[in-house]
Amino acid sequence: MTTELRRLRNYIDGEFRDAADGRTTKVVNPATGKSYATAPLSGAADVDAAMAAAAKAFPVWRDLVPAERQKVLLKIADAFEARAEELIAVESENTGKPIALTRSEEIPPMIDQIRFFAGAARMLEGRSAGEYMDGMTSIIRREPVGVCAQVAPWNYPMMMAVWKFAPALAAGNTVVIKPSDTTPASTVLIAEIIGGVLSELGHPQGVFNVICGDRETGRLMVEHEVPAMASITGSVRAGMQVAESASKDLKRVHLELGGKAPVVVFEDTDIAKAVEDISVAGFFNAGQDCTAATRVLVHQSIHDEFVSALAKAAAETRTGRPDDEDVLYGPLNNANQLAQVSGFIDRLPAHAKVQAGGHRVGEEGYFYAPTVVSGLKQDDEIVQNEVFGPVITVQSFTDEAQAVEYANGVDYALASSVWTKDHGRAMRMSKALDFGCVWINTHIPLVAEMPHGGFKKSGYGKDLSAYGFEDYTRVKHVMTSLDS
Repeated sequence: MTTELRRLRNYIDGEFRDAADGRTTKVVNPATGKSYATAPLSGAADVDAAMAAAAKAFPVWRDLVPAERQKVLLKIADAFEARAEELIAVESENTGKPIALTRSEEIPPMIDQIRFFAGAARMLEGRSAGEYMDGMTSIIRREPVGVCAQVAPWNYPMMMAVWKFAPALAAGNTVVIKPSDTTPASTVLIAEIIGGVLSELGHPQGVFNVICGDRETGRLMVEHEVPAMASITGSVRAGMQVAESASKDLKRVHLELGGKAPVVVFEDTDIAKAVEDISVAGFFNAGQDCTAATRVLVHQSIHDEFVSALAKAAAETRTGRPDDEDVLYGPLNNANQLAQVSGFIDRLPAHAKVQAGGHRVGEEGYFYAPTVVSGLKQDDEIVQNEVFGPVITVQSFTDEAQAVEYANGVDYALASSVWTKDHGRAMRMSKALDFGCVWINTHIPLVAEMPHGGFKKSGYGKDLSAYGFEDYTRVKHVMTSLDS
């Protein structure tokens, strides 16, 4: 008996549409490894249509007073709240994530973030006006940049869509967003929700558009003549390709890319508490998080005790199906990602030791055991490169200077954490660590009011916060003669 696959479609100018040439791709549930839907494999004609819709809607949306845009975003947040269970169910099938954790850890912050940017829409400020030349008054205007081409990743499809569309719409831009080809379902549902709100309030449907597709679709979006800005959350390779493509017509680029977060644990740390928090921060979402606590640097005096406790915590951590309320995380997102994570472990050098895990779990789906690897050196592949899986590596250091050297000694610079009871040391480390975020005695909490973004190969630009909001604006100087 053959089960009919669900049919996902693009959302362009208020209509759900198939790809113009009818091409599709199959969408796989990573918890089962089986296809459950088809999605459009969009080409140039689809990108043209979406960009045209966004460009047509832009002047109308741009010219709304901020209070009106706020009203729309607040209605969207309310609609997300009302349809939360539907969003959870779709996202769980989309990603294989635990239903209970999606409900508690993703839905509330998503709704809060939309409401934050709804408020931000009314607080867009420039420097104060004034006279800086005799007889002249200068004014600073902050304006939307225009149509935004946005590409979201597969690790948090729903939440990353929010991080992209909410500040863009709040600032007065219009959006064409492409979800990952492996996780399009929740973004298509978001389009239905937002489209309903726009229709209810009488605003142009072209304000928000979704097109599904692969890397080629994303390239066509970024290179299209209409968008003024391209925003991507993804791998370093993808970010570099986007930056190169956008450079052809000098589009503004917003990049949130990979991470290799150092977790620096000093000898005065409460080991039990640190291990509990770090294991959760490392294994949550199957380690598929650019800020995950995956690279532990621990003082040599407590190294063995810490590794033993961390290995025990890993052994007690469970992965499993979405409906199992006792699991911390679900499967890796796709077969390629499972092969990548497995490859890192298969290629470990002889001096490395797998303290826990290091293997696939089950034969159905893409589950991987919580894994701890010790005995590593700074130049080992698994230390230098992003695994993006439930794998925590451990290295030892001798003093503060070596901890900083090891922590900063990678190409990524997104997030980090320091674990110590010494306030002065915490302040010194937070200054020395070359990362966009430094947590002290915690790892991974985020709030809408604070910026998220990195340096080096982790990209540039900020998500969340007023800084993320301002990234979707441009600055204009207006000078007027007082004699006119």
